[in-house]
Amino acid sequence: MSDGSSKPPKSFYWIAGVGLAWNVVGLLAYISQMTMSPEVLAELAEPQRAFLETRPAWASAAFAIAVNAGVIGCLLLLLKQSIAPLVLALSLAAVVVQNIHAYGLSNGMEVFGVAGVGAAAAILVIGAYLLKVAADAKNAGWLG
Repeated sequence: MSDGSSKPPKSFYWIAGVGLAWNVVGLLAYISQMTMSPEVLAELAEPQRAFLETRPAWASAAFAIAVNAGVIGCLLLLLKQSIAPLVLALSLAAVVVQNIHAYGLSNGMEVFGVAGVGAAAAILVIGAYLLKVAADAKNAGWLG
């Protein structure tokens, strides 16, 4: 078992840092949605307002888990902690659950259109990439 004493390349830190920034933006989006005032909610287009108002608690929880685990996972990656891949896997799994609700069980395609699907796909790809980077870092002995 590695002690994490191997030194990763600078690109590792850049990727983890950009991943952290990406996930902080997601966390801010989550906070914005969860603290939206009734007045702001009323200003949304009807389909978006209805989507948010009828979203089940488990889908909101998946959003919370996705962004919080993403932030924590990237912080752990920057700190070269061996648990980072597990936390990032949890984040990715929560993104999948969130998308199952939005595009499989709800009318997310009608509400958010092709741009929403594209954004959801980008989030999945970035999450999978961060997980791969973390797993590769662990396998390379960079994480302790």
